[in-house]
Amino acid sequence: MADITIEFPDGKKKQFDAEATTKDVAQSIAISLAKKAVAGKLDGKLIDLNAPLKHDGKIEIVTKDSEDGLAVLRQSVALLTKVALKESFPSIQFGEEVGDENGFYVDTDKEDGQVSVDSLPAISDKVQAFINQKLAIKHVRLSKADALKKLEGTSYEAKLVEDSDEEEFPFYEIDGVSVLASGVSFANTGDIKFFRLLSVAGAYFEGKSSNPMLQRIYGTAFYKQADLDADLQARQEAREHDHRVIGNDLDLFFVDPKVGAGLPYWMPNGATIRRTIERYIIDKEVADGYKHVYTPVLANLDLYKTSGHWAHYREDMFPPMDMGDGEMLELRPMNCPSHIQIYNHHIRSYRELPLRIAELGMMHRYEKSGALSGLQRVREMTLNDGHTFVALDQVQDEFKKILRLIMDVYKDFNINDYSFRLSYRDPENTEKYFDDDEMWNRSQTMLKGAMDDLGLDYYEAEGEAAFYGPKLDIQTKTALGNDETMSTIQLDFMLPDRFDLKYVGADGEDHRPVMIHRGIVGTMERFIAYLTEIYKGAFPTWLAPKQVKIIPVSDDKHGEYAESLSKQLLAAGVRAEVDHRGEKMNYLIRDAQTHKIPYTLVVGDQEVADKAVSVRKYGEQDSQSMSADNFETEILKDIANYSNN
Repeated sequence: MADITIEFPDGKKKQFDAEATTKDVAQSIAISLAKKAVAGKLDGKLIDLNAPLKHDGKIEIVTKDSEDGLAVLRQSVALLTKVALKESFPSIQFGEEVGDENGFYVDTDKEDGQVSVDSLPAISDKVQAFINQKLAIKHVRLSKADALKKLEGTSYEAKLVEDSDEEEFPFYEIDGVSVLASGVSFANTGDIKFFRLLSVAGAYFEGKSSNPMLQRIYGTAFYKQADLDADLQARQEAREHDHRVIGNDLDLFFVDPKVGAGLPYWMPNGATIRRTIERYIIDKEVADGYKHVYTPVLANLDLYKTSGHWAHYREDMFPPMDMGDGEMLELRPMNCPSHIQIYNHHIRSYRELPLRIAELGMMHRYEKSGALSGLQRVREMTLNDGHTFVALDQVQDEFKKILRLIMDVYKDFNINDYSFRLSYRDPENTEKYFDDDEMWNRSQTMLKGAMDDLGLDYYEAEGEAAFYGPKLDIQTKTALGNDETMSTIQLDFMLPDRFDLKYVGADGEDHRPVMIHRGIVGTMERFIAYLTEIYKGAFPTWLAPKQVKIIPVSDDKHGEYAESLSKQLLAAGVRAEVDHRGEKMNYLIRDAQTHKIPYTLVVGDQEVADKAVSVRKYGEQDSQSMSADNFETEILKDIANYSNN
């Protein structure tokens, strides 16, 4: 039998028997390496540890302490989970299964009801039993024809095979049950150590909303118990901060796939938070010289062809709507072309510049179903958008003014952990950017000069610019420590040119303005998701949907006084309500704390007699007695300073 030539990462080559496996290659290097090996990579493609190499190529030994090694472990647990499910529910259907850096999941479908979270302990016990028995995991690869024959009657997996460009498909047999796999696996169940099945959730087959909804079972696995414990702790921390969980608990918003994935419904509590932020932003911008406008969410497709969005952004735009008379309307993906129409509606003079236009503008993005997530990734969003039209010599001053406004807003929201990123085009890949080297060099120099003048620290990132110009991105830390772009300021010499924007200068001649795009807090959806997670739902008083809960000791005796307090506070602009449920006092106080209401007022005989209130702040155990008027003064002060005590 002919030998094969295997090349190692250091460039050295060695010949092996054609039936040699990755394990054989590892053993030829060191016994210790073979013990740590879990799979191989031949020419960059993962292969089973005991699979024949078959042909020449470059090899990597995948060990337990690598990302690929962790993925192999998780893929193996995913396979055991499929076998356990198949034994428990013989008629169950499988969709995709994935093992990666986040854990693993298995998509399932059952005619008699989906797998519930209550079933996970029993499934886990089966998986653990397989591990304890140290069963062989038999591996076979089938041609597409044989794979389809084997999968006859399994519509989802058969479609995955049918749509694949692969020529062979792996099947693994455990305890007499054979299942299709999407990746490589261990050779023995005993090699699996520590795992946990985590949760279930709905997921469209192949991530397409036009496909059936399957039940996705999530899990994770590690080689060490300490790593599993740390991961579970991190997941618990993430859940406590998860705006989707908090949003449900506090009744802020919901998304119903039956009426539209990625289209959030704002409940009264969430709408109150959003309205408060919108009013704040508008007042802040108007005071800073912005003219607020309303523009349509639909526009002629030609507008976005002129702007370049159709050429550069088409995949993220919804399909155009044919109106039947040659007119094609498009849901707008950006607001800038709309604000350009506002600018162009009149002849502009240099005396009007800088001209600042702002809008809470609704936009639409064609996000795939699998990418949607609560309020963070949606298909309809409202951007705190603004565009300033300036003369060339006004660019740096206006840039600084915008940045000062953003930092002032951050202070009011108590956002302190942020950094500045100057985002340039990639000089090695200029094709996806507006083709004007002089413009890029000039505008990038302007941004850098403005930041240097302000004396602010920043870092530079090539390849992060918008297609029409460089930008300053303000990166904030999420509740879990991840970087996220909150605000942006972008210079644009391209759109003024494409739309032939002009202003009449002091010399009486036409001149081309520069356009500055800016978003202070991004979209309302993502910003509120960010705040919800940062605050863990305990919104500061000025943002809280319910600021005061008033609890009468006896609704019959003290309810009237409680209502008078509520009316007094409402008249002063405080969001207050009375709890008339008549439940036990401790339950009502605990319920107010659970819903993270900033102030709970208890009123009984003494409070009625003294025109007073017993005040308990959220998160505190002790109460304080004060007059009703003094409490009103205190909470109004709390609201006025944006709860930055």
